[in-house]
Formats: sequence, C-alpha cells, structure tokens
Amino acid sequence: PCGHLPQGRGLNLNSLLHTHRMAMYALLFAATLVAAIASGVVGGVFYAFSTFVMAGLGRLTPEAGHRAMNEINVTVLTPWFLALFVGLAPLCVGLGIVAVLNWEASGAPWILAGSLVYLLGCFAETIAVHIPMNEKLAAMAPEASGAEALWTRYLARWTRWNHVRTAASILAAVLFTVALIA
Repeated sequence: PCGHLPQGRGLNLNSLLHTHRMAMYALLFAATLVAAIASGVVGGVFYAFSTFVMAGLGRLTPEAGHRAMNEINVTVLTPWFLALFVGLAPLCVGLGIVAVLNWEASGAPWILAGSLVYLLGCFAETIAVHIPMNEKLAAMAPEASGAEALWTRYLARWTRWNHVRTAASILAAVLFTVALIA
C-alpha cells in the first residue's frame, strides 16, 4: 500500500522525542556556556575599571581625567564590547524563560539566578546609573566652571556603582557555571 514502510523502519516516536530532547539539552548547555563566558568577560572588563583604571584617571588632573573618561566612554562603544554586553541581555532573558519552563531540570534555578543577577545587577544598573552619569559628564566641558567638582563626584560615584556591576557580572558567571555542572 501507498505510504507503507517495511517492518522495523516505521516512525519511532520515542526515538524522535529522545533525539529532540538531546538536541534541546545541547542547545541549552551551549547557551549557558556562552552566558558564563560572556558574563565573566564583561565582569573582567568592569573589574579592570574598579581596580586600576579609575584609580589611574583619579591621579590625573581633574580636567585631564574628565577628558580621558569622555574618550573612554566613546571608544567603549565597539561592536565587540556591545555584542557581549548588550547581546548577553536577550540571551539571559531567553535562558531565564527556559529555566522557568523547565524548573525540574537540575540547573534551572542556577540559570534563572545567573540571568536575573546579570540583567538587574549589571545591565539594568548600567542603564539606570552609568549611562546617565556618562551623559552628564560628556555634556560639561572639562574646563568649564564646576567641571572639577563634577569630576570629583563622578569619579567616586561611578567607581562605587561599577563595583556593583563587576560583582554582578562575576557572580552571574559563577551561577551559570554551577548550572552547567548541576
């Protein structure tokens, strides 16, 4: 008859479901690995600023520090950095959704925690705190009246908040890594 497959060659639904589950697991594993590496790299960049870049800028004259930071804030907007920093946000959203939908999976709580820590402690923090501070610094000429006071406040506040996003990025990397071995 038309469409009849010989015995033993029929559609094995269990085998297809197993193959589908394994492919989805491999994709989830790869996405979690990418998130772990990317959040670790982002955390490393911010760690450099927390531990020595901002301290170095603070050793310059206020005008020179202000000017240098404005240049850094422009040059950081490269495709390589933005792909990691911004690209990680939708990846975290997707991983968080998958974790909630598959809560019974051993790594799901770790994936959700890593996603939330990165999204709130790093990405949202940057949008809410660092970007407005950077825009305010860029709007004032380094030699303008009041620029020295602005730079002094900026340097302390920017660095303090950078510690938050550094810790969040590194913690997210740890949480994603734990998810991979859970």
